[in-house]
Amino acid sequence: MQAKNVLYLSYDGMTDPLGQSQVIPYLHGLSQRGYSIHLISFEKGSKENSANEIQQALNHAGIIWHPLKYTPKPPVLSTLFDLWVLFNKVKKLQKQHSFELVHCRSYITALVGRWLQKKHEVKFLFDMRGFFADERIDGNIWSLQNPVFKLIYQFFKKQEKIFFSSADQTVCLTHEGKKIIEQQIMARERCSPVSVIPCCADTGLFNPSEISEKKTVYRERINIKKGQEVVAYLGSIGTWYMLPEMLDFFRMLLIKSPNTIFLFITKEDPESIINEAKYRGINASNLRVVKANREEVPIFLSLASVGLFFIKPVFSKKASSPTKQGEFMSMGIPVICNSGVGDSDHVINKYQSGILINDFNELAYHKAVHQINQKKWASAEKIRSGAKDYFSLEKGIASYEKIYSRLIGQEDQKEKTALVTN
Repeated sequence: MQAKNVLYLSYDGMTDPLGQSQVIPYLHGLSQRGYSIHLISFEKGSKENSANEIQQALNHAGIIWHPLKYTPKPPVLSTLFDLWVLFNKVKKLQKQHSFELVHCRSYITALVGRWLQKKHEVKFLFDMRGFFADERIDGNIWSLQNPVFKLIYQFFKKQEKIFFSSADQTVCLTHEGKKIIEQQIMARERCSPVSVIPCCADTGLFNPSEISEKKTVYRERINIKKGQEVVAYLGSIGTWYMLPEMLDFFRMLLIKSPNTIFLFITKEDPESIINEAKYRGINASNLRVVKANREEVPIFLSLASVGLFFIKPVFSKKASSPTKQGEFMSMGIPVICNSGVGDSDHVINKYQSGILINDFNELAYHKAVHQINQKKWASAEKIRSGAKDYFSLEKGIASYEKIYSRLIGQEDQKEKTALVTN
């Protein structure tokens, strides 16, 4: 049978860590399952070496990549320009390949996906990722006091309902987000089927048994003594991640364990982290800030006994699934995080995979430090087993494949054949 043509649209870049962890692995798996995939993404900055590596990996996976250049400024106009470029690129590719499914990552690309659905009857998969417009407000990126941003916010909230009602399938990252869609946003209107697929982790890559021999080398590289306790943070520190509060918590931990190291695995400027720590009375000798490629991340994580992240517990984060939670758990590392973000509470409680903090104050931190000292979590093996159960990349790929198959796959093909025969 001829492979089904699928168009995947992402406003995130494949040379960025997010694209490498949350787009390419899924598409690789779907390509292996017989789908012919064209990928359009917007790439930021000058990353020629990285782009060449990504191109080779995508070629090997049989994925046809159409990278476009991301326009960073001016605000609003740059996004409109990118949208115009995307629209024209999609029009051209649709003429050439007659796509049967358009898979849209988030709201910007869904505008074009919805057009393809209306104009060419292409099946439309809305992979929402999060409540985009509300994230802009909660993250202080847009202000409703600004009339331009207020209009943009209202536009996307209107489009949001159109996406939820017209998409052939919606994918949400969390069960909490699904409840909000079905019981609040679309409570009185028709809603497309909503599936929950969390940000998955590659449990094959994030596997402690595969990297034990490298731990000593990496520990020496960043000057961590054998037996020294390490708390790790993974990823960018931007709009959502609460660096001051995480450092306040770490300072409380140092009272009990003064030789503990806070390891940041991030591409952020080390000075900004170190300066914030010094401001809070934390010595730079207790900090390590390292950059790592994707293959190195599990090795650095293996040095840690605990993972830590705090996320702003705002409305829009009900639909968020922190990628780092699954990656920590895949390494058998318990997580210290705050409650009220996506399904993190459920995951921590179900798999006994860490400690939840309900408030950002000394009393809550002191309680959590006491729990850390008592190791109030399951064994590393059980935590990793929980990651395989909840965050498995293979399960995520299988879930997407089920959606693809329902929309354009074997079942759809049989229906078409039956119609022709009759």
